[in-house]
Amino acid sequence: MPEDMPVPSPGPAEVRVRVSAAGVNYIDVYHRTGKYPLPVPFVAGSEGAGVVSAVGAAVDRVRVGDHVSWAMVPGAGYAEQVLVAADRVVPVPADVDDETAAAIMLQGLTAHYLTTSTYAVSPGDVVLVHAAAGGVGLLLTQVATAKGARVIATTSTAAKAELATAVGAAETILYGEADVAEEVRQLTDGAGAAVVYDGVGKSTFDASLRSLRPRGTMVLYGAASGPPDPIDPNLLNVLGSLFLTRPSLAHHIATRAELLERATELFEWVSSGALSVRVGARYALADAARAHEDLEARRTTGKSLLIPGR
Repeated sequence: MPEDMPVPSPGPAEVRVRVSAAGVNYIDVYHRTGKYPLPVPFVAGSEGAGVVSAVGAAVDRVRVGDHVSWAMVPGAGYAEQVLVAADRVVPVPADVDDETAAAIMLQGLTAHYLTTSTYAVSPGDVVLVHAAAGGVGLLLTQVATAKGARVIATTSTAAKAELATAVGAAETILYGEADVAEEVRQLTDGAGAAVVYDGVGKSTFDASLRSLRPRGTMVLYGAASGPPDPIDPNLLNVLGSLFLTRPSLAHHIATRAELLERATELFEWVSSGALSVRVGARYALADAARAHEDLEARRTTGKSLLIPGR
């Protein structure tokens, strides 16, 4: 249940934000369960958007009344008012509403760095996207398609496959009903995918590796089904001199310059209509537990948001 706490006062380099919407992400589940430990007690959530209600004495780039968003800021999420370091907030363009900004930050920035830095998607690439109807999956599918790639999407249901197709997936595979690696080989005349974006982990990892072309790139960016079993590195050689990486968003927005560069391009994609954001569910703060249950049970599509005052 929600608890009443004093309204926080910003430190010299902080801003206080009245939260319009907070994003619900799998990393919140990891924090809650202790997989990624945080000092307790803590406020869950690390992503959101809203209106600045106070600024610290040393803050000169952000003003009261500004609309801002943020991601990867532990403790700045599931609350009505939160504190965020001023160098971690991003200005929200006037033509982007706060809910969209909250929905796009963590997952959109993730899709950005995965397709531009971890593996730079190029025209003609075959890209395999797991859980393509999820928040990151829908965005990855759109971005990769816009870059000229052919996206093969995996989903758990036919209804979710329709969502992936609607945003650009060329083919879809129901991973509970088919051998994903075999299907990818058939769809690519035996060649395999240039890159696999896998946020599922344990249940898809082996198929992901076996879906790749020689010298293909396996990108494990999450583990919704649990961490994969350890592998012998020589397997990467046997399967075709594969590349395996486990990146994280934090290392790709470590500096304010890189955060702003990625966020600016991301909002430009949204403003131009090149990238659409699907908010699949909105919950009241009091229903945060249900939001986590729905996320873990894969009952969600797109982005889930908590709306203070709902």
